[in-house]
Amino acid sequence: MADGSSGASGARGRRRWWRPVLTGLCALLLLGPAVLAVVRVLGLDDGTVLALPMAALPYAVLLALPAPVLLLMVRRRWFAAAAAVLVGLQLWWLVPRAVPDGTDVPAGAPRLRVATSNAYMGGISPQSLVDLVRAQRVDALAVEELSESAAAALDATGIRALLPNREMPPGTDTAIYTRLPVTGAGDPAWPTTNVTVEVGGRPIVLVAVHTYYPLGDARKWAAGMRALRDAAPGRTGNAVLLGDFNATLDHAPMRDLLGTGLTDTHAELGAGLFPTWPEDNRDLPFLPPVIQIDHVLHGGRLSAVSVEEFTLARTDHRAVVAELGVRS
Repeated sequence: MADGSSGASGARGRRRWWRPVLTGLCALLLLGPAVLAVVRVLGLDDGTVLALPMAALPYAVLLALPAPVLLLMVRRRWFAAAAAVLVGLQLWWLVPRAVPDGTDVPAGAPRLRVATSNAYMGGISPQSLVDLVRAQRVDALAVEELSESAAAALDATGIRALLPNREMPPGTDTAIYTRLPVTGAGDPAWPTTNVTVEVGGRPIVLVAVHTYYPLGDARKWAAGMRALRDAAPGRTGNAVLLGDFNATLDHAPMRDLLGTGLTDTHAELGAGLFPTWPEDNRDLPFLPPVIQIDHVLHGGRLSAVSVEEFTLARTDHRAVVAELGVRS
């Protein structure tokens, strides 16, 4: 007759066998999130190829979440504690983006409705963009990757009947259309297309943004973001920067720009995890939107009222429409 102790020792042996397996699995799950956390804390993505994986940081927490529980199951308490700290750090960065700030817009404050859309190298359907402007009652529109032929197609489709004023300096691919009175154009301090408009008798600076993409040249991308940051001090109070930043809220250059006194409208309204790219990208046809790189940033004299993303025909970016209240 078999001794019962042999069965118990076999069970203990199987448990011992699973402990290193689960520990190794957790180590693999935590490796990516841990590396991204170090890159974010030290700002190592600024002008380097690390800007590419940094865009995926919001998804890293999904890998790290099960690790503390699994490690406790195999009695790796210190390892579990370290994993919990990593998860907590990720949530510290991400949760505030999903929670509205609760900023109140004063009653009777003038409203400004802005939109941004990347024209995808001029390939966007002009009718879809004009329809968006009309349906959303847009006051000002920033368009990136706008070719001369695409601008002509927009004119032919009726964009100037809705937004008669256009600022598009020669040699640029970024334009601002607006129906508002333009009181000043082309402040040379800003490195990109900009105008000053009047909203309820108050000047608002609109800056259309289109930085280079990190995959093409991370240093050039960081230099473009740095130029925006350097221009911002003293100019952010009544400014609205909108467009394709090719940056998420985790990228060091974007955080530096926000540190000048700007607020991201998506994050302010608890929509900071809503992706805007890629949407029907010809090189990534089966990939749905996964990262948020199209933004509306505003200064302290404005507050966010609403923000929404829209899919337009023949462009790989979702358009962003935001309503802002002008506080003073």
